[in-house]
Amino acid sequence: MTTPITAILLAGSRPTPDPLAVAAGVAIKPLAPVAGEPMINHPARALLVHPAVGQVIILTQSSAPFAADPATAWLTTHPQVRFEQSGAGIASSLLALLERGDVPFPILLTTADHVLLDSAMLDQFTQEAAGADIAVAMVERRILLARYPGSRRTWLKFRDGWWSGANIFWFGSDRARSIIAMWQEVEQDRKKGWKIVSAFGPVALIGTLLRLLTLRGGIARIGRRFGLTARLVAMEKAEACIDADKPDDVVLIERIVAARG
Repeated sequence: MTTPITAILLAGSRPTPDPLAVAAGVAIKPLAPVAGEPMINHPARALLVHPAVGQVIILTQSSAPFAADPATAWLTTHPQVRFEQSGAGIASSLLALLERGDVPFPILLTTADHVLLDSAMLDQFTQEAAGADIAVAMVERRILLARYPGSRRTWLKFRDGWWSGANIFWFGSDRARSIIAMWQEVEQDRKKGWKIVSAFGPVALIGTLLRLLTLRGGIARIGRRFGLTARLVAMEKAEACIDADKPDDVVLIERIVAARG
């Protein structure tokens, strides 16, 4: 029997006010409306209806804003949903959660602004990540631009193309803690990619700077450095890397949702 997946949905707020939340007049970004309802409802429903997911943990500073909003109050009473308090950073919050011992592996982590998350993405990711200690979902630029040529993302260049993150991560076993601990150490430098890469050793750093590594090979190499299996999941759907981060993203997402019917 397949072990149910624990889904962690990041729904916290940053110290500085989020522009989408401010524009919508809501307390925190996950409550900002997208396609007619708070953005968090979209990925939460996608996770809850997926047969591989056993429970959804919403990691946030407080459940109070969700309980107070009639459109999200259902999350606070759903039998498969529990709220946990986040700390100063994602990695430190995740490690604190794992220390308690009541969060079973495998774990799938995603974000409240992943409005377009759907069953097809979850099917592909969970099937390809299964058996790995860690896995990360990415979208290659050609996949996105073929469908949405006007969409603007942040791209990382490797020998096998230009890649953008899809905000879906897999922690398949307790061995993933070493990577999460490293993530915690460099979390404050998350906008400085070379510092993060350099933490994984000179071969990875030089390979990235000189574009010698494929992304798939680079992730596997990092895994071997930590004695675990690390895997890239190259997402087939362009929508996997479109999150509700800016007003332009929301316009595009709402157009996609409307087309889905």
